[in-house]
This record gives sequence, C-alpha cells and structure tokens, in this order.
Amino acid sequence: MKSKFLVPLSLAGSVAALFFSQIDLVSSQQFGGGGTTFRASDPGVRGGDAGAGAQITGLSTNQQAFFASGLADFNSAEEVDEGLGPRMNLDGCGGCHLQPAVGGTSPFVNPQVAFANKDGGTDTVPSFISANGPVREARFVKNPDGTPDGGVHALFTITGRTGATGCTLAQPNFATQLANHNVIFRIPTPVFGVGLMEQIPDAAIAAGQASNSSQKSQLGIKGKPNMQALGNTITGMANNNGNDGTIARFGWKAQNKSMLLFSGEAYNVEMGITNELFQQERDETPSCQFATVPNGVLNLEATTPIETLSAIENFSNFMRFLAPPTPSPDTPGGATSIANGRQKFSDVGCVLCHTPSFTTSRSTVAALSMQPVNLFSDLLVHDMGDGLADGVSQGQAGPREFRSAPLWGLGQRIFFLHDGRTSDLLRAIREHSSNGSEANGVISRFNNLRETDKQDLVNFLRSL
Repeated sequence: MKSKFLVPLSLAGSVAALFFSQIDLVSSQQFGGGGTTFRASDPGVRGGDAGAGAQITGLSTNQQAFFASGLADFNSAEEVDEGLGPRMNLDGCGGCHLQPAVGGTSPFVNPQVAFANKDGGTDTVPSFISANGPVREARFVKNPDGTPDGGVHALFTITGRTGATGCTLAQPNFATQLANHNVIFRIPTPVFGVGLMEQIPDAAIAAGQASNSSQKSQLGIKGKPNMQALGNTITGMANNNGNDGTIARFGWKAQNKSMLLFSGEAYNVEMGITNELFQQERDETPSCQFATVPNGVLNLEATTPIETLSAIENFSNFMRFLAPPTPSPDTPGGATSIANGRQKFSDVGCVLCHTPSFTTSRSTVAALSMQPVNLFSDLLVHDMGDGLADGVSQGQAGPREFRSAPLWGLGQRIFFLHDGRTSDLLRAIREHSSNGSEANGVISRFNNLRETDKQDLVNFLRSL
C-alpha cells in the first residue's frame, strides 16, 4: 500500500493546546456569608509531551525495521484501486487512532467530516458525526425483523470517488434508525502497549478474576473472561474469536483474541479492505468491485522479509511493538495529590476491576518477555447496567457487558466510554453507576469521598 500520511503527527498536541487549557480546580458555590465550597472537577486533557507513540524499548534492529514499516502502513490512506470500500468509515488507521499520538484514540478534529467528500465522494455527514469529534462507528442493534444485528453499518461509500466510476451506493438510512433508537456507537480504542497485553497469560487473568473475592462480593462485582468458544461457535452471537477455548482481550467487549485478528477485522470492517483473514467483501455489489479479492495479501514474489508481509501483518507488528503510555507527574495538584488519588482509587474499590498491573509470559520477542504491564484493567467483561448497555452481544459478552477499559494513557484522552458520550472524566466515572451495574457499590463509595479526595483521584487518573 502506498504511504500517504493523513495528518501531521504534531497536530494532536497543537490542537489540544488550543482546545483544552488547564482549568481552575476550584469551582465555587456562593453562600449567604460570602463563603465558597470546593467542588472536584476534571482538569482536562493533560498538556506536555504525548508520552506515547514510540517503539517499545529493547527491540532488535530487525524488529525496529518491522515497527517502522508497520507505522508507515498504519498511517497510509487507502484508495479505491487498492480495495478501499465499497463501504467504509475512513481510509486509514492513523486517522482514527491519533490522540495523543499515532496508536491512540479519537483526535479533537474528526477526519470523517472531510472524508465524506474526499476524492469526489458524494456522501453526506451523518448527524452523529461532528467536526470536533469523536470518531465513531455505528452499529444497528436489531434487524428489521427484530432479530439481533449488532454489526457495523459503514458511514460512507466509494460512490463518486476517484476510481469508482459506475458504482452507485446509498448510505444507510441513519435518520430512521436513530428515530427508532436502533443505533449505538463505538469510538476507537487506543492500541498503545497492546503487544504486552497480548502476552499476559490466561492463567494470570483467571487468577485476577478469583482474587479479592470477598471484597468483590460485598460490592457486587463479578466479571468474567470473554472466552473463545471451544470446538464450535456460539449461536446468535457476533464472534470472530476462533474456537480454542482461550481468553480474548481486545476491543470494547474483549471480542478479539490477537492483534492479527484485530487488524484483519478492522481492515475489512472499517475500511472495506479484504485480506487473508477476511476474504469476502462485506458489500459484493458487482459494479463496485475495482480490485482483486482479497485486496491485501502476502507478496510471495518480494525479495525481502518486510516486503513480503501483508498490510494486516504490518499493522500487527506496529501495534505489537508500540510502547505503553508513560505517566506524567505534571498533572495539576502535583505528586502529593497524585499519590493520595492513587490510594483513594484503591480504597473505593476501582482496582478490583482496573487491575494496576500484570506480568507477561516468556516471549520470542525479548522486549515483551517477562515485562510489567501497568494497564489498569483486569481484561474481564463486566455488567455495566442499563445506563451503558448497548444491546449488542459479542462472543460471550452480553448486551450490558464491557471489558474494563485499560486506563494507561487516560491523561491525554479526550472522549470517554465506549461511545464517546462525554469529555468530562467525572461524568464518565459516574456513568458507571446505573440499574444493574457491577460498579454501583464502588461509585457509591466514590460519591461519599470528600471533594478534595475526589479531586486527587481525578488528578491521579489524569497522570496516567
């Protein structure tokens, strides 16, 4: 694939400075005597260096070369003659995963708005897509006959675009589906440090599930792994995990087992590009096929190992060798506030789902072998109640269940929760509580903290 960088890598940081200056931590409420009371608030996206986007320390010379090749492919914008479409959400991985650096999550400026008419495209921008983000994919909860859908319905088409002469496709009728309350959204998950996450042993995840059982029971926390079906698929559930009986861990519902599977699915679903894992077009309209199928495969005639790789292998190598985010002490409040916030994070029970750290197993890549993984997630799926329910099942994750989102890098995220519904970290915390949520007990404890302790906890999260 040709490398055509979508956005300068410095854009996220410079736009962040424009949109999110540090705000005053004390918001006041006047009383009769002229006094004030402290109210905790989200200080906003942390400034300074991204602390992310670099290769993991300790890679060999060859591994560094594979990382660089994967980075170039991850940042490239695809075209119709390369297999883009017929339906897609964007034309490259880097446009969605850009904040605070390549490999992150949705940026401030949503590239989907400009893409709607790129290269002559005739698409309209759906009402739920805005210039100031977040990047979104849309899924329909049910089919017209009432049976479960849950699949991604791509926002855009190749109609009118360069190289797509003769192709006429209509966008999904989002307005009707929105009126029927049949659309849910997902925003991009960050992929920093996922090579380390991939190497966490299943036994360690299972041990974490069994740990602190009395505390979890007292607070109503359960959690379970999204296990791959053993020997057969699970009827009626969207599942691309495979069938070897192991624990999947990537995606909002931990629905994907590996980086290669994650890459192959995204290439096909988000960009419409078929590959060696997903060889059939999602839309097989004959007049809209302009590249051989599958679109991206191994180049068996190449003369070097890197040139042999397919795009999804390049993507996987980039993500696998991508370093985890580096915490920063520059968060408002300073080291004392951060330390107290970390203690309160533990005291109220957040650590029971957002496990601070794991250790990887032995790996063929020395840089990934027996390494700490400070991700703040148990990699289990939990019932988050009616408030966050999206009505979609994936694998063994039900319509109200989501993976505990890894919190490393949270300090520079703009949008929170699976659908990006808020940019306010305090609201995101409180949205964890609703009818039936496993987090209700923990959020009750959080709500009972002194405002200064709440502020310290939020400062700690913004330091990650």
